[in-house]
Amino acid sequence: MTARAGLLSPVSVGWGSHGLLLLLAMVFADNFVGRQILAVMVEPIKAEFAVGDTAIGLISGLAFAAVYALMGLPAGRLVDRMPRIRLLAMSCLLWSVATMACGLAGSFLALAFARMLVAVSESPTTSASLSLIADLYPPQRRSFAISCFTAAPTFSSIIGLSIGAWVVEHYGWRSAFVALGVPALLFSAILAFAVRDPQRGRWDLTPHSHTQPALLGMRAEARKLWALPAFRCLILAGGLTTLSSYAIGMWNTSFLVRSHGLSLQHAGLLAGVICGTSAGIGGLFSGWLSDRLCRRHPHWQISIPVVGHLAAICALVPYLLWSDSLLVRLGDVPIPGAMLWCALYSFFAVWWVAPSYNLVTQLVPAGRRGTAMALQTIVSTLLGVGVGPLITGLFSDMLLPAFGHESLRYALLLVNLPVICAVLLLIRTAHHASKTDYRHAE
Repeated sequence: MTARAGLLSPVSVGWGSHGLLLLLAMVFADNFVGRQILAVMVEPIKAEFAVGDTAIGLISGLAFAAVYALMGLPAGRLVDRMPRIRLLAMSCLLWSVATMACGLAGSFLALAFARMLVAVSESPTTSASLSLIADLYPPQRRSFAISCFTAAPTFSSIIGLSIGAWVVEHYGWRSAFVALGVPALLFSAILAFAVRDPQRGRWDLTPHSHTQPALLGMRAEARKLWALPAFRCLILAGGLTTLSSYAIGMWNTSFLVRSHGLSLQHAGLLAGVICGTSAGIGGLFSGWLSDRLCRRHPHWQISIPVVGHLAAICALVPYLLWSDSLLVRLGDVPIPGAMLWCALYSFFAVWWVAPSYNLVTQLVPAGRRGTAMALQTIVSTLLGVGVGPLITGLFSDMLLPAFGHESLRYALLLVNLPVICAVLLLIRTAHHASKTDYRHAE
């Protein structure tokens, strides 16, 4: 990739766009591995610091999410006001340092503080990247581009859970954190010296597309966006969905260990390879399908997420309630029959991402997309990363006297009920979007 990568023609999508998309996806994947790898560190961290499931839910969720939410809106404003590539380069550098600091933590409190620093560094990443993607690809090709970006973390779970489990088991959880920080240093250097920003709003066709919206205070800007009913319902639906999906992602390895009797390494391998591959393919397929069907009728931008949610729920319930019977053994790796349902759940659970993010970029003008995506990410992070793993741990501890080591199974069932509310909010989103074209909102 050269320094010309950001100097793209306003009438074509070339290799410069694809190269920058690949780099953004790699940065996002590295960030996400840093979140997911905690799933295979649950048991060793509990043992070293002598803490319970609730404390692990805190360190894996709320300690990160609270700071991320606090920094999210200012980060979104920075995305709208300064060169996005430069901002991402600085974020990668800080993220690398903070992630390595997690591996050097000498106490549970120090680990929590290091996780907060990771949250600060990560806060601009999603909003800046999605703002850039909206300027790299036109709306009719944007869902698939977004799905390529968002599929990177799902494929990265193969590294975070399978390879990560092996590293944690053989070299310890501290070494895994240090190794994760190294690639971010390279990404920071590439962004700083080899990439430039594309033109903002280059694909917008509305009259405001090439003008900067009037400068408003941060809170006033957020209130103006929140006042759009379609936008508000859409990001709330995404938040409730991530509450459930992050809970599954964080606790799935422990669930396989406790309820199916797998070793940590085998559980991480299955959760990483099967869930990561299925979710990655499902995300790419939903992005492709959305671009294809939305050319016929725009309602598919909402209908595809709704279908995905309903199918995911129908697969998740039997997965969590399935017996520990063995389907097959590959080498020395036992594969429970329940993993077929888990693969199906993972495939459909991500169908909402690309169509929903594409719709957000169309609901607001180019100069406000950073703030809009920041609001989307704040809600999803607070409910998903912050609340999801924490309340799962709380439910698990509360149900422990009644269900023993099976308490986590029923805690995960309870924490996935909000997906039904997400479906209702998506239906409301479609109702509001059909009444008003918010792309002209100033």
